[in-house]
Amino acid sequence: MAVQVSVLPFSRCLFDDPVQICVAGLQPQQAVTLQATLLDESGELFQAHARYRAGSSGELDLSLSPALGGSYSGVEPMGLLWSLQSKAPYKRLAKRNVLTPFCVDLEVYEGHGDMSQLLGKCTNERWFLGEGVKRILIREGRLKATLFLPPGPGPFPGLIDLYGSGGGLVEYRASLLASRGFVTLALAYMAFEDLPAMPEILELAYFEEAVNFLQKQPQVKDTGIGVLGLSKGADLALSMATFLPGIKAAVSISGSGFNSFIPLQGNGFTIPPHPCDLGRMKINESGLVDFSDVLDDHRDPATWDCRIPMERSTAKFLFLSGEDDTNWKSDLYCRDAVHRLQQHGLEVEFCSYSGAGHLLEPPYLPLCQASIHKVLGIFVCWGGQWREHAKAQEDAWHRIQAFFWQHLMDSDIPKSKL
Repeated sequence: MAVQVSVLPFSRCLFDDPVQICVAGLQPQQAVTLQATLLDESGELFQAHARYRAGSSGELDLSLSPALGGSYSGVEPMGLLWSLQSKAPYKRLAKRNVLTPFCVDLEVYEGHGDMSQLLGKCTNERWFLGEGVKRILIREGRLKATLFLPPGPGPFPGLIDLYGSGGGLVEYRASLLASRGFVTLALAYMAFEDLPAMPEILELAYFEEAVNFLQKQPQVKDTGIGVLGLSKGADLALSMATFLPGIKAAVSISGSGFNSFIPLQGNGFTIPPHPCDLGRMKINESGLVDFSDVLDDHRDPATWDCRIPMERSTAKFLFLSGEDDTNWKSDLYCRDAVHRLQQHGLEVEFCSYSGAGHLLEPPYLPLCQASIHKVLGIFVCWGGQWREHAKAQEDAWHRIQAFFWQHLMDSDIPKSKL
């Protein structure tokens, strides 16, 4: 019998779908090495490998069989994905064009040595856009955004998705959320088209335009809008939930309860950025920058005028942070924000992940411990430990969806598939 590699239940799936990787047709107790290979859109090669031993029937099931070493060890059904690592250092795997999949080649080689004898292979197509999901470019008023609509008339919960100070228009999280039943607006606010790379000020009115736009969409349920943000996008999400009445639920990922880096101008007020001293940044022996000490002590009353007054909000909040975030002290800042809200008797959810870094992404995107910051043009540390970060991403993804379904639709997560 020829060696067969299979991905179950389907070789074509959404990127956030867990799969079962199986190998059949091996000899009993045969030693083999499995390798995953992915070529991203810029031509960067990402690979992972693990050593296994077949069972008595000559089969392997990665959901049951322990890896004996390689990129990971132990029973890790999705280990070949979350441990993918670039051949060149400091590269981040991120999807630029959500209309095409990432194709992961899964290969089985004889033995635990030089991987010279290929026994079998298959390809797992991992998509970011579910069947029937529409992608619509939005250039209305000042808005620079992409709207993703699930198939059908709805009504669906509506979300605004914000990434961090690296800027640009990042679509892959929004497209996955739309594939799970959310009308999602991926919103750019800096370093995109005519939006400056480092704005002198951000206007709350711009984000209010996005809320108003989403509320007008006929497929969006009229019970309020959700917003999620990562890093700088997280404190913007909290500001939107504080000052814009249309926001009903907000998720902060690796964020802060203080306005960061850029002044935020509202109607008759401006929140200054959290004071910082770049002289406190550290550069390690590899030339990577650690920003974790640059912000002034958040307990110092001199910093409190940059606090976001979340206690005024009627929205629900979910805070997610990694305890191994080496970009900034997001876990400490999240705990401070949660404490402030609880002091005012407000409902708040918080999950802190041991071993997780700054870039908490949709599941099975591999950990990026360091990469170039697109706006600053320097290599920065993000932190995280491989297995712990992967587990955190799986848990956080489920929590985010459950949180929005609960507070925007008053229901549990529905089942959906590609």
